[in-house]
Amino acid sequence: MTLLDALAVLAAGFAAGGINAIVGSGSLITFPVLLAVGYSSVTANVSNSVGLVFGNLSAASGYRAELEGQRERALMGGTGTALGAIVGGVLLLTLPEGVFEAVVPALILVACALMILRPKPKLSHGSLSHHRKIGLVAIGFAVGVYGGYFGAAQGVILLAALRFLIPDSLQRLNGLKNVMVGVANGIAAILFVIVAHVAWEAAALVAVGSIVGAQVGARYGRRVPDEGLRWAVVTVGVAVAIILFVK
Repeated sequence: MTLLDALAVLAAGFAAGGINAIVGSGSLITFPVLLAVGYSSVTANVSNSVGLVFGNLSAASGYRAELEGQRERALMGGTGTALGAIVGGVLLLTLPEGVFEAVVPALILVACALMILRPKPKLSHGSLSHHRKIGLVAIGFAVGVYGGYFGAAQGVILLAALRFLIPDSLQRLNGLKNVMVGVANGIAAILFVIVAHVAWEAAALVAVGSIVGAQVGARYGRRVPDEGLRWAVVTVGVAVAIILFVK
């Protein structure tokens, strides 16, 4: 890897970390850059996943204030995404790469529709009902499978699902999203480190860039009003779906 390549990967990691902290879909920046500097698709995917974990942790740290009082949600949602990520990671390593690609854009558009159409709920910071707790684990598992296998716009899909399930402000749900995505990506990364080839130089550059980018993204993203954040999620989601449709 040349110095110019390294700077490109570092910059991509920074951008992805900021985008993931606020919305999601940062992999659409880092993955193509890793391909462009010469890594194979599998190595790029695995190395990207390992590197962005550190950005996910940084994003969750940046949303500490919004996570206050959400310990139970984070534990239950994180358990679901952890189990799902194991399944998704195994699928990635055993199934052909394009198995689910045809349905992914449609799935993202459904998530965007949920963000647009759902009426604003009566907000509550209280504990969840039994059924909502089960729903949180189930949603975490499903998104964890998706994230472990494919991952594009994982944050968009999860945030839309959380908004549908939990009556709370979008910024607080975004903090919860960052924790759940971080757990899913962390579990998948551990699996990849054990059974796949990681380009550690690339992963380290993505990690450093995404850590800093996530802090910047969290600092400014937390100031965005819920309505602005909602439309930012929709805009990014639609853009990602269009990119995937074109591909």
